[in-house]
Amino acid sequence: MAHTIHDKKKLLLRVRRIRGQVEALEKLLENEAGCSEALHLTVACRGAMNGLMAELLEGHIRHHVVDPDTNATPAQTQAAQEVIDAVKTYLR
Repeated sequence: MAHTIHDKKKLLLRVRRIRGQVEALEKLLENEAGCSEALHLTVACRGAMNGLMAELLEGHIRHHVVDPDTNATPAQTQAAQEVIDAVKTYLR
């Protein structure tokens, strides 16, 4: 089973929150709000998208790169965790 199917509810909630942020940004721009508000909300949207990307990549690594149906070696598990940590740090 794909990790996106397993985590479907959690991922959809995250996407819906992102949609709400993007819609708020759209309304803000339509109402000609100041650039400071638009910048702050844009940063929030970007952070939310990066969080979603990190979650999807982590699931992909844990379920497809280091196959949970086989016994990964400690070195493989450690390497996978290092990649996950690096991606999360990069996307912050």
